[in-house]
Amino acid sequence: MNDPLSIRRLYGRRTGHKLRAGQAALVERLLPEISVPEEGPVDAATLFGADRPLAIEIGFGRGEHMAGQAKMRPEMGFIGCEPFLDGVVGALMKVDEDAIPNIRIHMGDAIEVLERLPDASLDRAWLLHPDPWPKARHAKRRFMNDGPIGLIARKMKPGGEFRFGTDHPVYVRWAMMVMGRSPDFEWLGETPTDFLVRPDDWPETRYEAKARQKGHEVWYFRYRRK
Repeated sequence: MNDPLSIRRLYGRRTGHKLRAGQAALVERLLPEISVPEEGPVDAATLFGADRPLAIEIGFGRGEHMAGQAKMRPEMGFIGCEPFLDGVVGALMKVDEDAIPNIRIHMGDAIEVLERLPDASLDRAWLLHPDPWPKARHAKRRFMNDGPIGLIARKMKPGGEFRFGTDHPVYVRWAMMVMGRSPDFEWLGETPTDFLVRPDDWPETRYEAKARQKGHEVWYFRYRRK
């Protein structure tokens, strides 16, 4: 079955409401400074001027989790990929307000960045509350598919950690199936609390908060690269 690695297409709108003047000015000023280069290799030295551990968040929403992780781990370089302008603006506001120096942003498809990373270069990766595409005919649009997961595996160091979170029951079953057949990852869950309780070093996203407000269950998965 085709998946996002072979389809090479993003679905959904890229922009929302018109930006306010201050938001537009922030995008014009800050985004060029911290954007992932459009061409060439993507590595720590290129992005941050020196070698350091690297992490990537695939679809960072408004950037709450990414900003929290970057502040917790100042020694690590964070690459955030988000195709939607509203989300990028939210992340830029956090970077600007808190003067976070270790974040770089790609406004586009995460696969474009993953393919340019050196193999075995990532220490951590996150896929949190992705669009579930719940209809069976849309399953090929889910990032959680064999192609993208295989790509993440190639880019992660042995012992690196991949985290996945969702509140959608269709997606959680699908994700467990995809990850269960992956030869590259081992699930770190041993008891129900391991995937029903958010770890202390996992900052809450607005999507998670909304899900909780609606009474949805939220699942948290941690996988180690073999």
